[in-house]
Amino acid sequence: MQNIRNIAIIAHVDHGKTTLVDKMLLAGMLFRENQQSGELILDNNDLERERGITILSKNVSIDYKGTKINIIDTPGHADFGGEVERVLNMADGCLLLVDAFEGPMPQTRFVLQKAIKLGLKPIVVINKVDKPNCRPDEVQEAVFDLMFNLDATEDQLDFHTIYGSAKQGWMAEDWKQPSDSIIPLLDAIIEHIPAPEYQEGAAQMLVTSLDYSSYVGRIAVGRVHRGEFKTNMDVALIKRDGKVIKSKIKALNVFTGLGRTEVQSVGSGDICAMIGIEGFEIGDTIADFVTPDALPPIAIDEPTMSMTFTNNDSPFYGQDGKYVTSRHIHDRLMKELDKNLALRVEKSETSDVWRVSGRGVLHLSVLIETMRREGYELQVGQPQVIVKDIDGVKCEPIEQLTVNVPEEYSSKVIDIVTRRKGELTMMETQNDRLQLEFKIPSRGIIGMRNIVLTLSAGEAIMAHRFLAYEPWKGEIERRMNGSLIAMETGTAFAYAIDKLQDRGRFFIFPQQEIYAGQVVGENSKEGDIVVNVTKSKKLTNMRASGADDKARMIPPVVFSLEETLEYIKEDEYAEVTPNHIRIRKILLDENARKRDSRK
Repeated sequence: MQNIRNIAIIAHVDHGKTTLVDKMLLAGMLFRENQQSGELILDNNDLERERGITILSKNVSIDYKGTKINIIDTPGHADFGGEVERVLNMADGCLLLVDAFEGPMPQTRFVLQKAIKLGLKPIVVINKVDKPNCRPDEVQEAVFDLMFNLDATEDQLDFHTIYGSAKQGWMAEDWKQPSDSIIPLLDAIIEHIPAPEYQEGAAQMLVTSLDYSSYVGRIAVGRVHRGEFKTNMDVALIKRDGKVIKSKIKALNVFTGLGRTEVQSVGSGDICAMIGIEGFEIGDTIADFVTPDALPPIAIDEPTMSMTFTNNDSPFYGQDGKYVTSRHIHDRLMKELDKNLALRVEKSETSDVWRVSGRGVLHLSVLIETMRREGYELQVGQPQVIVKDIDGVKCEPIEQLTVNVPEEYSSKVIDIVTRRKGELTMMETQNDRLQLEFKIPSRGIIGMRNIVLTLSAGEAIMAHRFLAYEPWKGEIERRMNGSLIAMETGTAFAYAIDKLQDRGRFFIFPQQEIYAGQVVGENSKEGDIVVNVTKSKKLTNMRASGADDKARMIPPVVFSLEETLEYIKEDEYAEVTPNHIRIRKILLDENARKRDSRK
């Protein structure tokens, strides 16, 4: 037996898992210099820090009482299911982190279900017990019920529970008697999580993740399943389809703290990074060269939503971005496929259009936002759900939607969800709030977050996860209001916008450059209107008597990237550049749009 523990951390978004890992790292006394800064060590990508969510799984390790604890931080969003599944394959146990007030949430359930299927032993950590009105004992009961519903084994149901506050930096066996450190949690991990068994025999490892370095190229990361790998050893790379390719290990690294250390050999049970293996994919096996033996590949959730990507061809093309041609976009999407498991890309044969499929709007918008920050310009179409034909029946993805909302707004929320073909499956009261659960087509969720937040005065908490494919539910009403479309290219003037304000709400500021065919606002009625926002006030000697009224401007609506993607119609594109997000009609010319509508 080796002195190693491999644990994955599972939690709903914002229940404090990255904070907890940071405190565990500090307890391992590895990062004295980062203690002062107060920044999260793990969420090191700009997007993760801004949104406060984990997108990519990370590996770190702690040395505690002579035991090496490998910690794997997993994403909490169901959209990143591809990440979660791979990561759990490396662990022997998991920490299930639950908020002491909110209890288990739908996306905790999503990851937990996968962990239980893999037979991981859980330790339940009930976090944020320092909050007022928390209910740790009820939450512990709820976790037990959830595990029971997910068909956990007797051994898994006999889990150990620890209470504490990651932010305050303490954990204890009893929440009424706080301790002064996080050590009780580390003791519980060593005591309750099984050590990986050392398996003798021919070396074997499943590639579950990858890293990239500009010096050595792609690096295979995984857990050694059996035997031992050494530097300069000849190995066989076994592809998903059974093809065997000869390869050689140039260097081996193991994870220590936040970084890596080069070693000469890695034994079964430890997590390592292998340098020098060419042409591997995630889910391939690296095995002994003489007796190659494949491990079962990872099954990955199928994508449920797709969008069209195309290069930017608007009149403002190339003003912001460094990479604007279709070749740049194609290369970038191919590079993303290497590490983004749940993504699919199909190129149209006739034109420069790609159909990119993923797990949901968040999954795709994170990719678009990352590309935009790297200096790419592109246009994306409206998100469409992927429809499947199952036994001759047209089927679409159905999701479970949970909305937590104050009681006085619940009827409005139920009304809007049922209009979009949602069915109410559960309703329970928690203090002064209602927890509503629905089954709803994925199409119905697109664009709903804004409406629900408006109806509930910003109080609603929404979460959803994919359930299954079910027969098509029929038409769903989408945005009814038409668009206000700019008539000509130029600078938008306050004078012109002021005169048009009764037509609807605007998305542009005065003095902003716009082009003909750009969507500058939303019509207050159905149907699109072409408006002239570039008309300036003519200053001549001939004046009407009477003082001029000052232009009174209503502040324009500014959309985030996700809101833009959920807002656009079928005949519109979101134009995404490093500095701007604009909405435009696919056909910029007004006459071309009229001809098209007649067809």
